[in-house]
Amino acid sequence: MKRKITLKQIAKELDVSISTVSKALRNSIEISEDTRQKVQAFAKLYNYRPNNIALSLKNRKTKTIGIIIPEIVHHFFSKVITGIELVANKRGYNVIVGLSNESFDKEVINMQMLANGSIDGFILSIAKETLQQQDYHHFIETINQGMPIVMFDRVVKEIPCDKVIVDDVDGAKKAVEKLIENGCKNIAIITTKDYVSVGKLRTQGYLEALDDHKIHPKSSLILKIEDKLLSDDHLDELEKDIEQLFKSNKQIDGIFAVNELYAVTAIKVARKLGLKIPESLQVVSFTDGVLSKHSTPSLTTMSQHGQNIGEKAADLLINRLELEETDEEEEETYETIVIETELIERESTK
Repeated sequence: MKRKITLKQIAKELDVSISTVSKALRNSIEISEDTRQKVQAFAKLYNYRPNNIALSLKNRKTKTIGIIIPEIVHHFFSKVITGIELVANKRGYNVIVGLSNESFDKEVINMQMLANGSIDGFILSIAKETLQQQDYHHFIETINQGMPIVMFDRVVKEIPCDKVIVDDVDGAKKAVEKLIENGCKNIAIITTKDYVSVGKLRTQGYLEALDDHKIHPKSSLILKIEDKLLSDDHLDELEKDIEQLFKSNKQIDGIFAVNELYAVTAIKVARKLGLKIPESLQVVSFTDGVLSKHSTPSLTTMSQHGQNIGEKAADLLINRLELEETDEEEEETYETIVIETELIERESTK
């Protein structure tokens, strides 16, 4: 009998990426005909089953939830995990945490590994590389096998599942309106590339706040940061990009940053350039984490209530798992819970 084979193994044998294998098996025109035939022939030889990602079905409950997060050191994700564990443990479930490190391949591998009889369902936030590639086959396959998913923070509309999000647009508007109310006239935004949904939505909120106050947005005041600059190895480059923003726009008197790392880096650069905070420059960011509380000066932020997000996500998933146990034949309906943001005022604003 031929051994069972995974997407990862096919990719390794043929020296291609997991994404290429996935697309080739679905006859994607993005993949060359030669590669498609090679992948499909190899998969047929080893009797590959595309839907074997989720083997823990209704009659094999583990009372364990799988959590997939993009990074472990981020304060927001640690608070979400705290909320999930609190509810899960109270309701008799354990949790296993997997880390994607913002990688599509690692996200797929983690889901394959955990879904292979280890867990009953997933709570996850999508990796940036997955959002960039827009390849969601692993989510669809998992759901099709009867294993529910709850997405939080970074979600996509295409996936039929429960979701827990914050109102990123409204939160960003509140942040920018705080700067406008405090007298800022030239407000810059430090944000992500548009394929990261939360950064795109927060940029939308920034633009809407300016429009509401009849302030014309300037492209020179919108700095979109490359993903790699979030890693420790590239913080010097992040500082250089932000320094160039200040030097090219001497009139900046307000900064809205879509995360606290961008914000504290902006404060560091501004102080190096001789700007006084909050007297000549005011700063507001998203994510009320450790950096926000302990930066100098301390940072005014929009709190996302990460623990609350985790609690809601765990309740949604466990409710769905326990509803399945009753075998009620009802049409699937999915819920999106929106968590309100809250402005936490500190020393970086007047």
